[in-house]
Amino acid sequence: MTTALYVLADEYQAAARKLADLDLDEQTIADTLEGLAGELEVKATNVAMFVRNLEASAAAIKDAEAQMAKRRKSFETRAANVRAYLLSNMEFAQISKIECPFFKLAVRDNPPAVVIDNQDALPIEYMRWPDPPPPPMPEPDKKAIAAAIKEGKTVDGAHMERTKRLEIK
Repeated sequence: MTTALYVLADEYQAAARKLADLDLDEQTIADTLEGLAGELEVKATNVAMFVRNLEASAAAIKDAEAQMAKRRKSFETRAANVRAYLLSNMEFAQISKIECPFFKLAVRDNPPAVVIDNQDALPIEYMRWPDPPPPPMPEPDKKAIAAAIKEGKTVDGAHMERTKRLEIK
């Protein structure tokens, strides 16, 4: 049975206190503590090796996560590109629905979205200021712009645009 590091450290401290209270010569105290320290040092070295193994495992997992994230992003990009390819060809052929035993394809209109043509031309009432810490730069407030355009107002530097999406169910 092995002794835990904290037990060895406690035994070392207790022995050092006892030896200090006894009337022994310096060499006897040093030899006794050296014998106890050897077992403590071996245990400490083994614990340090265990720490290194854990750190190496964590680093390997971190690398694997980074590789998996890169691979996931690649698949997501490829799926988006193929989806856009399918949508553009369905639109070109003027086909809005395709049904098969596995799923349905349908070209759908997205809700209108605000498109900023020229941020510098936007009136100040359609800008919002983000919270610091970075130096606050005004950002377009797309909700306010959308509300104004829906009310029939003209907002210089922005317009509403309806895009399409491909729905696969």
